[in-house]
Amino acid sequence: MKRNIISKVILSLCILLASGCSKYLDQVPDDRITIEEVFRKKATSEQFLANVYSYVNDDANVWEGSPWFSNCDEGDITWSKYVVYDLNIGNISAGNAIFDRWGRYYNGIRSASYFMAHINENVEIRSVNGQQLIDQYLAEARCLRAYFYFLLMMQYGPVVLVGDNPVSPDAPAASMQLPRSPFDECVTYVSDQLDSALVDLPLVPSSNGQSSEIELGRMTKGIALAIKSRLFLYAASPLYNGNTEMAGFKNYDGTPMISTSFDKEKWRKAADASKAVMDIGLYSLYKDPSGDVMKSLQGIFLKPWNGEQIFVRKKNGLVDRDVNSMPRQAGGWNGVGVTQEQVDAYFMKDGRSIKASPLYTETGFTEVEGVKVSNMYLNREPRFYADVIYNNCVWQGGSMKAAAPVTFYRSGPNGKNGHPTDWTRTGYLVRKNIASQTNAGAGGSGQKQERPEVIFRLGEIYLNYVEALNEYSPGHPDILLYLNKIRERAGIPLYGAGTGELPAPVSQEEMRKAIRQERRIELAYENHRWFDIRRWKIVAEVMGEVHGMDINKDGDDFYKRVVAALHMYIPALNWFPISQYELDRTRILVQNPGW
Repeated sequence: MKRNIISKVILSLCILLASGCSKYLDQVPDDRITIEEVFRKKATSEQFLANVYSYVNDDANVWEGSPWFSNCDEGDITWSKYVVYDLNIGNISAGNAIFDRWGRYYNGIRSASYFMAHINENVEIRSVNGQQLIDQYLAEARCLRAYFYFLLMMQYGPVVLVGDNPVSPDAPAASMQLPRSPFDECVTYVSDQLDSALVDLPLVPSSNGQSSEIELGRMTKGIALAIKSRLFLYAASPLYNGNTEMAGFKNYDGTPMISTSFDKEKWRKAADASKAVMDIGLYSLYKDPSGDVMKSLQGIFLKPWNGEQIFVRKKNGLVDRDVNSMPRQAGGWNGVGVTQEQVDAYFMKDGRSIKASPLYTETGFTEVEGVKVSNMYLNREPRFYADVIYNNCVWQGGSMKAAAPVTFYRSGPNGKNGHPTDWTRTGYLVRKNIASQTNAGAGGSGQKQERPEVIFRLGEIYLNYVEALNEYSPGHPDILLYLNKIRERAGIPLYGAGTGELPAPVSQEEMRKAIRQERRIELAYENHRWFDIRRWKIVAEVMGEVHGMDINKDGDDFYKRVVAALHMYIPALNWFPISQYELDRTRILVQNPGW
């Protein structure tokens, strides 16, 4: 009976904490008996911590849940019924704050803070495990809270630092009026919190000193360091480091929000943070035991818990993404497309760009295994074939009984004529991290290839490291070393002077371009590009009309670049607007520029 009461208490508490109506400065639950009961028992405290983990966002849903994929120049969502279409045509404002996660992440921060304030009361954990497990749980909650702050910073820029203590139920309204802190102060706070958590976080996910599959996905030292790597990389980038265009972005008291003075040392801190992840020695680039490059590239995501994965979300919507990304031939919805701009970004098999390689041509066709293939798709690097489903490529997945050519021209099995809504607007579909074994489309309940959603992996850390190092210490030998590790795994020639290698970029600017291009390819469709083009301040250069093949034509006429969609460039959209609701209730809160 008592167990049932506790279960009901936990359920009620979790609903309260997760409620969308509960905003970030709302008061904590005032039912002290309930809270005391929660933190008296080991099981209920662990359930509370599990609820804190639930605030880690699931970004698998790229058509209505997460905008980072299709509000840049790498991908496009076919369906105009979803809110990402509103974002692409500029239908966003403080009064229409779509993809609003401000309240969600502050609820996560508040929940983590409350856990931290009360977990020491748990005498049952202390009697069984001593203080060690309590300290670990404290560190996990602290790391999660720091991560939620960083997620807010990624989307909104400078944020409100609420502090360590939950708001008291009898706190006066004036105490809840808190201003945003300058971005650099936010970076310092998050970094300090991560450093504090590092002391008691385990190297591998564990509970009670034991590591098991059920613990995978929990906070570790490697995750905390990986968050610092990305945090410092962003903080060192032009959007935040010496951005004179943001001189007018200030709090109401005149405090500048973004530093207008360039600090080269921020790049050193970013490089050091990335190197710290690598120096743990726990992670390695995933390579399939067979040595097959394609299997290696696919296995990064489809091989659960491999050595490259640092931080993952166990429960996620990747199976739905499989179905939405698959062609109709496979029982899918045929709507998660790749832009022509992204297709053109992939290297040729000689490691050169399509502009520099003599292997590239857009004219003519070649018969490959009995299928007529446009020459623009031949001799490309392995990542292109692992990442993109293109017209007349041979593929098998979902409900397909055998491998077959997949076509996107107008009258083909996946073309515009065959369905009123389910057709790719660009003539391409995403293949990367799409599990071909999933067969749950067309309303079916077939096989589902579940796997973790990768949030941080070693490939990103290598690219963070070389980018920061090139900005701080151009010519450092580690730049080529780790950039070439990425290229070697991708199966393309390395930069260098040896036989079969490409000449290494000579200047800092040439290396910067090479690193950014490698990053665009290696991290494609992993929710990086949106943030990269903003922190590099190149949004105006790459946003706007995106292109694809001519899906309104059949035959050879299909192979013509046409405008596929508009991904509107909005100067204000370096950061999302804070909703008018939050501005009205927290009047000291200054809005982001342009909104």
